Order: sequence, then structure tokens, then C-alpha cells
Amino acid sequence: MPFKSGFVAIVGRPNAGKSTLVNTLVGQKVAIVSPKPQTTRNRIQGILNRDDAQIVLVDTPGIHRPENVLSRMMMDELQHALEGIDILSLIVDATADFGGGDRFSIQWVERFHGPVYLLLNKVDRIHKQLLLPLIERYNKVFEFAEIFPISALTGAGCLDLVNSWLTRLPEAPPHFPADQFTDQPERFLAAELVREKAILITREEVPHAIAVLVDNFEETEKITRIRATIYVEREGQKGILIGKGGATIKKIGTQARLELETILGAKIFLELMVKVQPHWRQNSAIVRQLDWHRQLEQLADYQE
Repeated sequence: MPFKSGFVAIVGRPNAGKSTLVNTLVGQKVAIVSPKPQTTRNRIQGILNRDDAQIVLVDTPGIHRPENVLSRMMMDELQHALEGIDILSLIVDATADFGGGDRFSIQWVERFHGPVYLLLNKVDRIHKQLLLPLIERYNKVFEFAEIFPISALTGAGCLDLVNSWLTRLPEAPPHFPADQFTDQPERFLAAELVREKAILITREEVPHAIAVLVDNFEETEKITRIRATIYVEREGQKGILIGKGGATIKKIGTQARLELETILGAKIFLELMVKVQPHWRQNSAIVRQLDWHRQLEQLADYQE
């Protein structure tokens, strides 16, 4: 049997389930998830390895209308995700009514010249008789190559989806080693896990105001030492993150450290600080630092 390999981008509105689907298919956590919309800010590649194939899944920020420097960067990331892919998959929340945001998403995917899949996610939460009218609604506005009802959370329908992708992917050698499950640097993954825990633990009006930058990432044989700063926009947000007697920031650090140790298979020492940086989402210098693709490009240019 010929080996197949290719790139599939997962796009959709905020909170449609893109990151959950990528994590489920890869079988490892490569993208952070939370109930808050617009959690994903960068495009992240998760690698699904099989004996007969390698599918590189490109997780992306949610499709939305940009309103500041950060959200413009996120939409730029989304545009870059279309470069060099074989299949585009639009994932939608099947429990939500079709609306203006869905029309905007379809207008956005129309620019891709290749097969576009529609993934109706969260079908484990709706009655099956509601699916057909929903499919007909989407078919009226765009001609999808395939439509798959799935549950990114439970994995229902995902094997059929993967097998369908494989029928359209080219015969090619793998793009990554068989034991690799993501393309993101470990220091970026560390920053993202800290941000995820901060979002999940605070559950306040803080999440979109959080940025995490790793100041130091030092690996030794016995331990990996990580020092990171959580940036917020207001003093009140800083107080929420630190918590009474530092209890909240300690909880964030503990949960992030334990998950990092599991993923990286190493002993971790994690030190966190919280700083106020007013209006950082409009600060191009900070926003650029959040884009690890640019950081790697700049490092390569410097080394040359």
C-alpha cells in the first residue's frame, strides 16, 4: 500500500472545536483548549502518524473580524495556514444557529482553490433529525467536497473523516519523523500551557487580556528551568491572577508544571511573574513576540 502524506488545515469560528479535534486526532495535546473564544492565537501543526500515512493538521485562530493588533496578527496566521495545504476543513458548531459569523466564515474559505470539507461538530449534543436541515442550509451557500458530522470531543465520526482525507492526499514520504507530534518549540508550548491554566483557573474578565512570554528556558540533564511572565492590561487583572496570598498564581504554576512534565517527560522548575502592560494587544512589539514563527525566522536570518 502506498504511503500518503499531506497537510489539512482546520478553520472555523472561535470555539467551534478546532483545537479539540486536532488534539483528539493526534492523540496528544498539541493545542490548548478552553471554553473562552479566540484561545488559539497562532497556527499550530499537530502530526497524525499512521503506518500508511502522515497527516499534518494545521490548527488555526478562529475566523473573526480583526479589531486590534493582536486580532490582525491572528487573521494573518489564518491566511498563512492556507499556504501549501492539500485540504481545507471548515468546522462548525452544529448546536448553534446559522448566522452572520457562519456566512463570513464561508466567504473566507471561498478563497481556497482545492477541496473544502464541512465538519459538523458536537453532533453528540443534538438530535440526529436536526442534521439534515443543517446540511441543506450549508449546501445552499457553498459546494463542499464532503460533509462529515463528528464529535471532536468523543471522536465519533473522526475515523471516517481521516480515511476520507486520505483518499485525497498525495502519495508522498512523511514530512516529519514518525515520533514527532507537533512543530511548535517547547518554550512556546510552555507559554501556551501557562496561558491555558490561567484562563481556566481565573474564569474572570481576564483571558483575552493575558499574554505569556517565556523569559528563560534552560535544559539540563536533571531538570528544565522555565521562567515566564504573564502580561495583563490592568492592575485589577494582576490581582485576580495572583490571588489572595499568591494562591491563584501558585495553582496556575502547579497545574502547568505537572502537565509540562507529562508532555515533555522531564522534571520542570517553573517560575511565574505577573506584570501590567496597558493596552498590550495594541503593542506591536509584544504581539510580534507571541508569534513564534516570526521568532524562528528572525533567528534563522541572524544565524545566516
